Amino acid sequence: MTMREEKPKAPSQKNKSAKTKSWFWPVVYSGIAIVFVGMIWGYNAFMKDDAPGFAGDAAKETKDGLIVETNAEKETPKYPFTEALLDEVAIVQDYYDVDAEEAMRESAMLVFNQQYVTNTGVTISVQGKAFEVAASLSGTVEDIVLDPFKGDEIILSHADGLKTIYRSISGILVKKGEEVDQGQVLGTATENEWNTTAGIHLNFEVQKDGVAVNPRSYLAF
Repeated sequence: MTMREEKPKAPSQKNKSAKTKSWFWPVVYSGIAIVFVGMIWGYNAFMKDDAPGFAGDAAKETKDGLIVETNAEKETPKYPFTEALLDEVAIVQDYYDVDAEEAMRESAMLVFNQQYVTNTGVTISVQGKAFEVAASLSGTVEDIVLDPFKGDEIILSHADGLKTIYRSISGILVKKGEEVDQGQVLGTATENEWNTTAGIHLNFEVQKDGVAVNPRSYLAF
């Protein structure tokens, strides 16, 4: 009796479908997850590059190996005196602005030896008393001019082409080339022979790119 060879049975369509399902969906899910992670990474990288800078969030290395801030937060100018004195402060002579009202222009004319000179800053008085003069912005002491007739003067240079100038100062506490912080005491307001009308005062000037501008455009006196 001859035995017939039995042909191997082909796997059923049902088994094929089961095997296909076992690997198809995990692959799809993995692909979606990879795309999603890539989108998040790209978004974070984009936001990091375009985000506005604050002090300490970005830096670069100099040739000397020093780390310096590249996106430091800008300061806002402050009054050149302790803000506790604000209610006692008076502007006795204003900045000369050709577009200002007549009364303000007259207030900004300084008279010496029967000659009129326009005021390039604001003349600040605190009820005729001496008061501490403070740096309006952080910066570098560019120069100190000693003049017993007009009163000693301190010039600070700042970022963006700004300078602040403090005139009629005594007891100067800083030196040329020194770095100063905003609010740091520079000296004490005093009187001088050139502008006796103002008594004890501070003449505060702001320059932008070497040109005197109205300090009131930076501070609400």
